[in-house]
Amino acid sequence: MRAGPNLLSTILLVIIMLALDAYVFYALRALMANAAPKLRMVVFTLFWVLSAIVMASIVFYGKIPWAKFMQARAYYLTFAFSFSFSKLMVVLFLLIDDGRRAVMWVVEKVRSAPAVAAAVAQQDGNREADGMTRSRFLLKSGFLLGGTLMGTLLYGLSNKYNYHVRKLRLAYPNLPAAFKGLKIVQLSDIHSGSFNDKEAVKRGVELIRAQKPDLVLFTGDLVNDRSIEMEDYLDVFDKIEAPLGVYSTLGNHDYGDYYPWPDYDNNRRSRLKAQNLEALKGMHAKMGWRLLMNENQILEKDGQQIALLGVENWSMNPRFPRLGDMKAAYAGTEQVPFKILLSHDPTHWDGQIRSEYPDVDLMLAGHTHGMQFGVEIPFFKWSPAQYIYRQWAGLYEEGKQRLYVNRGFGFLGYPGRVGILPEITVIELV
Repeated sequence: MRAGPNLLSTILLVIIMLALDAYVFYALRALMANAAPKLRMVVFTLFWVLSAIVMASIVFYGKIPWAKFMQARAYYLTFAFSFSFSKLMVVLFLLIDDGRRAVMWVVEKVRSAPAVAAAVAQQDGNREADGMTRSRFLLKSGFLLGGTLMGTLLYGLSNKYNYHVRKLRLAYPNLPAAFKGLKIVQLSDIHSGSFNDKEAVKRGVELIRAQKPDLVLFTGDLVNDRSIEMEDYLDVFDKIEAPLGVYSTLGNHDYGDYYPWPDYDNNRRSRLKAQNLEALKGMHAKMGWRLLMNENQILEKDGQQIALLGVENWSMNPRFPRLGDMKAAYAGTEQVPFKILLSHDPTHWDGQIRSEYPDVDLMLAGHTHGMQFGVEIPFFKWSPAQYIYRQWAGLYEEGKQRLYVNRGFGFLGYPGRVGILPEITVIELV
C-alpha cells in the first residue's frame, strides 16, 4: 500500500523538524555546559517536551475538530509559531557561525600557511580573546533573539484588550457649516468569536461611550465566521449609541466563507451559510445598528446634508469577496456636498474610489489589524502589514481625498497585540 502525498509530506516535515531540534539542542547543550546539573536537566526536558507537543500536533492537526475549539486553536498556534520561529532564529545564527568556520577551514587547507592557520585559530572561537569567543557570542545572540521574539509574542497576549483611543481632526472646506465639529467614532474588526473576557470587552465599550460621539461608524468583521459568535455580546455592543445613529457594513469574515459548512455542495453553496448571513444582518438590527448594504443614508442638520455610503466587501485581492456595489451606494448622493464611505478593505480606495469617485471625501476602512504586530513611535511606523497593503493603518491622503484605516477593535488568529494596539478612532470634522 503506497503512502499518500499528505502522509509523505508530514513524514518529511517531521524529519526536518527533528533535524532542526537536534541542531538547536546541540547548541543549547554547549551553551549550558557550565550550568548546574539540575538546571540542565530541567531545561533539556522542557525543550524536548515542548518540541514533542509541536511535533505531535503537526501529525494529528487534521484530526482535531478545531471548529469547536477556535480559541484554543489560536493559543496553540501562537505557542507553536513563536516556539518554532524562535528556534529558527537560533538556527540562523548557528549557520552563520558554522559557515564562518567552514570558510576559514577551506582557507587554511588551500593556503596551508602558518600565518593563516594562526589567524584561523584566533577567529574560529576556540581561543578566548576578549572574554568571549566569536562562536559563543553568536550562540548567545541566537538564543537571545529567539527568546526575545517568543517572549514578545507571549507578552502580547496581555494587550488584546488594551484599547487605545486615537484622535484626529480633519478639516474640509466643503463640509456644511451645520456639521462642523461633528465627532465620529469609528470601530472596525470586532471579531467577537475571538473574545474570551466579556468584562474586558465591556470596558472597551464604555470607553467608546465616554467619547460622547455624534455618530458611530463600524467598518466590518463583526464575527470570525458565524453569527452565533455574537450572541453573548449583543447586550454589550447594543449600549453603543449616538444622536445621529450607529451605521455599519460587512467585512470579508462576516460572510462565513472560512467555516466548513456541512451542507456545502460541489459549487460551495450552502443553505446554512446563507442562513448564517441573514442571522448576522439581524444582529446589527438587534443592536440598533443600521447596516448599509450597497446603499446610502443622507444625514440632515439645520437644513444641510452629508451622505454616508456603505458597501459590502470590495477587495483588490482575489482571495477576498468583491460584493460591493459602489454604483448602487452612490446613487442619489450626487448633489450632496460631503460624502463619507464605509468600506471594509482599504484596497478599495486605490482600486476604485480614487479613480471613479473623486468626490468621496473620506473613506473609512479596517481589515488589516496592522497585522497586530509592529512598532509605532513618533516619526516611525512599521509592521509586516506594509508589505501586503499600501494603506495599512492610520490616515492617508491623495489630493482632496482621505482614507483612514482602523487597526481593529478585536483580534484574529494571534490572540494578542504587539505594538499595534486595539483601536477606537475619534474623528472630529472641522
